[in-house]
Amino acid sequence: MSIGYNDLHTSFGRCLRSRGFIGRFYDILLARDEGIPPLFAKTDFQKQHMALRRGISLAISWAAGDGMAQGPVNEMIRVHARKGRAPVPPAIHDHWLESLMQAIKERDDQLTPALEARWREAMGKVVRAFAEAY
Repeated sequence: MSIGYNDLHTSFGRCLRSRGFIGRFYDILLARDEGIPPLFAKTDFQKQHMALRRGISLAISWAAGDGMAQGPVNEMIRVHARKGRAPVPPAIHDHWLESLMQAIKERDDQLTPALEARWREAMGKVVRAFAEAY
């Protein structure tokens, strides 16, 4: 694993230990824009929670340049592309990022401005890749 964003993996671990982090993320995301809830109309949220947990961890590794994350992240990008089975328009990715950041601010009691900037840097790379592939 790349060491480029180990601080984000550690922060993510603190968020997950706070219980309910993933659910809180979805509460925030679904409330951000009226166009978002319909995207999740047929979603099994139990499965979605596990997928997001794994997806964030992979996204951190991918942003750090970890080659082992390349395949799984490319698959996530393909799934959420215009012709994928769960297309997500590019504008929604900004809501995703802001929802993630709000949930992290609420759940990581060790979040600093510098760590927040690192989260934004790493997840910005991922969001851009998703948007460009749409």
